[in-house]
Amino acid sequence: MSGQAGFKLWSFTGKIKILHLSWMAFFITFVVWFNHAPLLAVIGDSLGLSSSEIKTLLILNVALTIPARVIIGMLTDKYGPRLTYSFILFFCSIPCFMFATANNFEQAAISRFLLGFIGAGFVIGIRMVSEWFPVNELGTAEGIYGGWGNFGSAAGAMSLPAIALIFGGEDGWRYAIGLSGLMSLVFSFVWYYNVTDTPKGSTYFKPKQTGAMEVTSVGDFWLLLIMKLPMYGALTLLAWKLSPSGVSLLTETTTLIAYVSLVALYLFEVKQTYKVNGHIFKKPVDKIHQYKFKQVAVLNVLYFATFGSELAVISMLPLFFAEVFELDMVYAGLLASMYAFMNLMSRPGGGWLSDKFGRKKTLLILTAGLALGYFTMSTIDSSWPLALAVVAVMACSFFVQAGEGAVFAAVPLIKRRLTGQIAGMTGAYGNVGAVVYLTVLSMVSYQTFFLVIAATAVVGFITLLFMEEPNGTITEVKEDGSIELINVT
Repeated sequence: MSGQAGFKLWSFTGKIKILHLSWMAFFITFVVWFNHAPLLAVIGDSLGLSSSEIKTLLILNVALTIPARVIIGMLTDKYGPRLTYSFILFFCSIPCFMFATANNFEQAAISRFLLGFIGAGFVIGIRMVSEWFPVNELGTAEGIYGGWGNFGSAAGAMSLPAIALIFGGEDGWRYAIGLSGLMSLVFSFVWYYNVTDTPKGSTYFKPKQTGAMEVTSVGDFWLLLIMKLPMYGALTLLAWKLSPSGVSLLTETTTLIAYVSLVALYLFEVKQTYKVNGHIFKKPVDKIHQYKFKQVAVLNVLYFATFGSELAVISMLPLFFAEVFELDMVYAGLLASMYAFMNLMSRPGGGWLSDKFGRKKTLLILTAGLALGYFTMSTIDSSWPLALAVVAVMACSFFVQAGEGAVFAAVPLIKRRLTGQIAGMTGAYGNVGAVVYLTVLSMVSYQTFFLVIAATAVVGFITLLFMEEPNGTITEVKEDGSIELINVT
C-alpha cells in the first residue's frame, strides 16, 4: 500500500503527517469509547451490577453516537476538522472521568451514555483525510485512518486490564479508565496545534446551508426522510429498553416523554429538511450540481451491517468467550481483542481493494463474506476447539472491517462539500445497527444473535445491487462563485 506514488506511509510530513495524526485521534476515541469492555466483569463486581444492567451499559454506550455523528458531521463541514476534533477530544474526557469515579449503576449509565458522543469523532477524520489525499489514494488513506483508529478498541482490550492490575485492588479499573480520559484531554491540544483543514492554497468547501442535509431532487428529499426513520427507531428501542418493561432506569412517565420527544424531534427535522431543500419543489437543481442520494442510502444499509455488527461484537465478545469456554476475563479479553486486531490490515485492505477493483464489486464480495462469516460464528459452542473459534472470529472480522473500509472509500466521492454530513449519517447507521444488535442480544442466545447479523448482511447485499459505481466528476462551487470540477475516477 505504501508503494503508491506519493504515498510514503512512514514519513511524518505533509499529507502523511495529517493521516497519522488523524488515525491517532480516532485511535484515542476508540480506546475511550470501549475502555469498559475488557473490564466489564470487574466493574460489575465493583458496582454490584446485574447481568441485565451490564448489557444495558453496552447499549447506552453506543446510543448517543447516533445523533452525535449527524451533528458532528454538520459541525465538521461548517467549522472544519481541526476545531471539531479538538472540541470532541477535550469535552469527552469529562464523562470518561465521571465513569471512572462512578459509584452505582445510575452514575455509570449516565456517563456511559454521554461517552457515546466520542464515537462521533470518526466522521471528522473522514473529511480531513478526503481534503488531503487525491482520489487514487483516498480508499487506502481512509482505510488506514479507519483501521488503525479502530484498533484502539483492541489496544484497550490488551492494555487496560494490565493497567488495572498494576494499580491493584478493586479500584484498579478506575485508574485504567481515568488514564484513557487523560490521553483524550492531552491529544486535543496536540491535534489543534499540529493540523490544518486543507493543504496550503486549497479550498475548504462548505454546505450552502446548515441544519439539514442537502439533496438535489424531490425523490431524494422523500428518501432522506425515510432513511431518517431507523435512526429514531433505534432511539425509541433504547427508550423501551430503559423503561419499566426493560431495566426500569426510566419511569413510565419519563419513557412516555422520551417517546413524544422523539416524535417531535423527527417532525422538527422534517421542517428543517424542507427549509434547506424546499427550493427543489419550485425549481429543479441544475444537473451538473446534482448527486444521487440513493448512493448514500445504500452505504447506510451496508454500514448498519458492517460497523454496527463490529460495535456490537466488540462489546460482547469478551463475555462470549468467558461464558462459552469458561475463561477468566483477562484471557477472554485478550482473545476477543483478536477481532478488533484485524483492523490494522483489513480495513486499509478494503480501501485498497476499492481503489484497485472498484467500489461496488469490492463491496459485493466483502458483504457476501461477511454473511458467511457470521453464519459460521453462530455455530460456535463449547465443543469447538478454542483455537479454531478464534480463527473463525478473525476470518469473519476481516470481511466486516474490509467492508467498512470499502464503504468509506466511496463516501467522499459522492459530494465533496457534504462529506461530513454524508459520513455522519452513514456512521450513525453503524450505531443504529449496534443498538439493534445489542438489544437483540439482550433477548436471545449468542447463536441467534450471530444469525440475525448474517441475515441483515444478506439484506445489505441485495441493497448493494442498486448502487452505482462512482464515476466522472464532482462539481463544486467556490465561495467566489467559480466552479471547480473534481475528478473521481
